[in-house]
Amino acid sequence: MSLLQKALENNEFAVTAELAPPKGIDFSHALQCAELFGERVHGINVTDFQSAILRATSLAMCKALIDMGLEPVFQITGRDRNRLAIQGEMLSAGFFGVENLLALTGDHPTVGDNPDAKPVYDLDSVGILQAATLLSQGVDMGGNKLETYPSFFLGASVTPEYDPIELQLIKMQKKIQAGAKFFQTQAIYSIETMKKFKELTKPFNTKILAGIIPLKSAGMAKYMNKNIPGINVPDELIERMKKSSEPAKEGIKIAGELIYELRDKNLCDGVHIMAIGAEENVPLILDEARL
Repeated sequence: MSLLQKALENNEFAVTAELAPPKGIDFSHALQCAELFGERVHGINVTDFQSAILRATSLAMCKALIDMGLEPVFQITGRDRNRLAIQGEMLSAGFFGVENLLALTGDHPTVGDNPDAKPVYDLDSVGILQAATLLSQGVDMGGNKLETYPSFFLGASVTPEYDPIELQLIKMQKKIQAGAKFFQTQAIYSIETMKKFKELTKPFNTKILAGIIPLKSAGMAKYMNKNIPGINVPDELIERMKKSSEPAKEGIKIAGELIYELRDKNLCDGVHIMAIGAEENVPLILDEARL
């Protein structure tokens, strides 16, 4: 059983942090950041060509983390692989000792840095979860028996600010039926959002990690509000960032305060920190959150 699964099943406040593989073959900086996280996180979520941008693979970084004695969360999307390749990646992950898997459908290639790439989408996030569940039962999607097989603690994503929220709740139910045991949310910046979302998801009996993206500037907050569906940075936080002489530090403080309040009010089962290019700040955020 993975550290993340143990923490969530024991009702501990779980912490995961996101880490992107490099655009190249030098893993040193990413691994240095992972070392900084150390025992302060229950899992390091390795992105899979996030935003459809070419990087080294999630599986390669997961293996490097395992070699360091750290626990990865293996992200896999349906954008780039058919069901054969997805199942093969999962079997390889099982061989390497990966225990956590996060299933995503994936952004379309047109938003990334290789826009002429052909999308696959043979499986969406629900299909990936179904495939992982079948593999853990010793059979592949073609009905063929496996001699040996992996076992994963399965997760998926959800957007609490989605409108209409009913569609997200329906998708959550489908993902739970397919095997998801925990969810990472899109970035949230409002305690009220998580209060409402907790009430709405009470019947689901699942674990939810609130997504935390530290703000770097007021401009970043405005950009996300305008361009990223499901993110809503309140005006008061934007004003606070504007007035700060050190906005990056203020963003770290805001993130820490939000995590502390979420934990204090028992509004989620943990947090997933997405520092996006500033992963070295994760320990500072945890300091602010008193974790």
